[in-house]
Amino acid sequence: MSRPYLRTELCDMLGIEYPVFSAGMGPVAGGAEPVAKAELVAAVSEAGGLGVIGGVAYSPEDLRAEINKVRAKTDKPFGVDLLLASNFLEKAGSGPTSATVPTRDLVPAETRDALRKMAEHLGIEWIEAPPPEPSWAVPEGKSYAGAQMEVLLEEKVPVFASGLGSPAPFSRALKDAGIKIVSLVGNARAARRVADGGADIVVAQGTEAGGHTGKIGTLALLPQVMDAVAPLPVVAAGGVADGRGLAAVIAAGAIGGWCGTAFLVSHEANQPALQKERIIDASTEDTVVTRLYSGKTMRNITNPLIESWEQSGIRALPMGLQGVLTRDLLHSIRTAGRDDLLMNAAGQTSGMLTKTRPASEILHEMVADASHLLGARLSERVQVQVAV
Repeated sequence: MSRPYLRTELCDMLGIEYPVFSAGMGPVAGGAEPVAKAELVAAVSEAGGLGVIGGVAYSPEDLRAEINKVRAKTDKPFGVDLLLASNFLEKAGSGPTSATVPTRDLVPAETRDALRKMAEHLGIEWIEAPPPEPSWAVPEGKSYAGAQMEVLLEEKVPVFASGLGSPAPFSRALKDAGIKIVSLVGNARAARRVADGGADIVVAQGTEAGGHTGKIGTLALLPQVMDAVAPLPVVAAGGVADGRGLAAVIAAGAIGGWCGTAFLVSHEANQPALQKERIIDASTEDTVVTRLYSGKTMRNITNPLIESWEQSGIRALPMGLQGVLTRDLLHSIRTAGRDDLLMNAAGQTSGMLTKTRPASEILHEMVADASHLLGARLSERVQVQVAV
């Protein structure tokens, strides 16, 4: 069977066949490794899209190793997703030259006690997690993100992506290395900031998206971001999980789609089977936005723990500190064998996903359906005449 055909400006910019990114998804379900590892990234890139490594939790050495794993599997372009200047470790008080995780003494006792009582109410015995071992030390005078960025520059990774912070501190070095800069935003103000900071492509991510997300729906956000950053090209994220979603955002002016949830249930996604099953079994109403797990708004498959948190009125701590607060919680949950209460990031498109399958199949079906919609079905259903 012939491969589908669908090209936009994005394909020419990045040297890819199809205008689709797989999101650079980081750790989920309380794990230490990202969903988007070499297996998923290479599968998407080899199939014609652009796979993105979820690189935030990697040490420079491990990040380099993951980049090399991708290159061993494909010679196609790919990207790496990191958090920038306001990254969670530095904001949490660990300092610009330390990659250690903040300690419990930074967390208000009353907040910790309230969370412990919540867990015990759900039948979870509270067990403090063992102290995390620093996985790597940031060299003197460098930031967490800066140490990782050196690897991207040395390896000349084709695409750098970030959903937090401005690329400004690194934009000149990235551009000099020939690396394209992709910045994810949730509002027009942030879009202008990353555009001024050197972004080559802006991703307008609507609230429908899984994981960390904003408050504005994709179809409301997309034109506002396009207006804010014109003439920079804009990609859409949130609600893009099949050909209909991809066709819709391209018709609205986006040059492609940034897709997370669709690939969360792929065979190659580094995610426990239970988490994939919960996404497949979910309806659209089963996702909620919560600050429980990270301190930032994050869309997850709901569970009794999230429901209790939202009803409690407990105020989330800043990103980083909230992770310290929930580290003991997640350890207690895993010890109790209650994986159904772990973080399960997913978007509202969960309600349309029905099975796990290879990432290449997901991508090719998405592109084929979008191509058919844009090239044939619209002309059958819509009559237009351009005014002169």
